Amino acid sequence: MKKLIIFDLDGTLLNTIEDLAAATNQALLRLGYPQHPTPAYLRFVGNGINKLFERALPPAARTQENILRVRSLFVPYYNQHGADLTSPYEGIVALLEALQTRGIKLAVASNKYQEATAELVKHYFPQIAFSAVLGQREGLPTKPDPLFVQEILKQTGVSAVHTLYVGDSDVDMQTALNAGVDACAVTWGFRTRAELAAYRPKYMANAPQDILQMLG
Repeated sequence: MKKLIIFDLDGTLLNTIEDLAAATNQALLRLGYPQHPTPAYLRFVGNGINKLFERALPPAARTQENILRVRSLFVPYYNQHGADLTSPYEGIVALLEALQTRGIKLAVASNKYQEATAELVKHYFPQIAFSAVLGQREGLPTKPDPLFVQEILKQTGVSAVHTLYVGDSDVDMQTALNAGVDACAVTWGFRTRAELAAYRPKYMANAPQDILQMLG
């Protein structure tokens, strides 16, 4: 019986790719670098925004200085526009409400920076009492480091064996492996089913309601 479900945010609960692309492209444009079509960002995201900027910059420009220049333009723009085109995936709100009604603890673990992670969760899911909402914080490792999951287990008092980690990327599957918790890969996000299946997650979900069915 699962007592805690930890969700990734981007590509799992929320389709954020258009706003991420728009915010990065405006920073690249202002700095004189080429922009990218939105689908290209599906391959850029997943490891935190500094890695996103590194991947979006031309190879010869991928310096720490330039990454920080992009970040300085991205963050204020994204803080203002991060919800312009973002929305929960169909069925996600109903899933979270059903899990909450069952008394299952819910948490979010995202490589998006903490300020935006907390704000988006509050904006889109105000009715859900998440036990923890953790994003990327300066000086701490990003996923797939198990720190996120370990912190949430400590905060909630739930053991790894009673925890399910739900995500849409190879980073999420590796996070679950590193933390020693069961993984559920969702196929509606930013990575392909084949990429996710390579990690042999315990569960695969093609729609949010599949998660309810697998929990019984």
